[in-house]
Amino acid sequence: MKRIFIIGGTMGVGKTSTCQILKKRLPDSVFLDGDWCWDMHPFQVTPETKRMVLENIIFLLNNFIHCSVYESIIFCWVMHQQDIINDILSRLDTEGCQVYPISLVCSRETLEERLQRDVDANIRGKDAMLRSIERLPLYEKVETIKVDVSDISPEQAAELIAEM
Repeated sequence: MKRIFIIGGTMGVGKTSTCQILKKRLPDSVFLDGDWCWDMHPFQVTPETKRMVLENIIFLLNNFIHCSVYESIIFCWVMHQQDIINDILSRLDTEGCQVYPISLVCSRETLEERLQRDVDANIRGKDAMLRSIERLPLYEKVETIKVDVSDISPEQAAELIAEM
């Protein structure tokens, strides 16, 4: 049975790092970061680009699901609202699959430290810090397995998820 890991979390919580490690721990796995579907310049959020990005994500995930080579499909994206998760899952062919909806969460202090490192390294702008901190409490409301990464490394988070 294929396993599908749908991993959400606010910006800077460690989704990409954790998923890259998880990809290497799980046999025959593939990883899609939803942000890759937004990698455009200039960055434009419009109804048209939102629809296109979501359609691209669904297309890729269904192709991974239908490919006999993959046992584990790992997808991460911000996914701070239940409607986003529901929309994605409703459009995936999950028959014969075990789905693990997960949210990586952490304390506000941990998030601020991680984001400040990214700002200092010019990976993110200061505006990302405010948006990310504002979204942090929203993860309490989504119906996911919560993995608190406040005091653990991405390697430890990946191990916890791999054991599910």
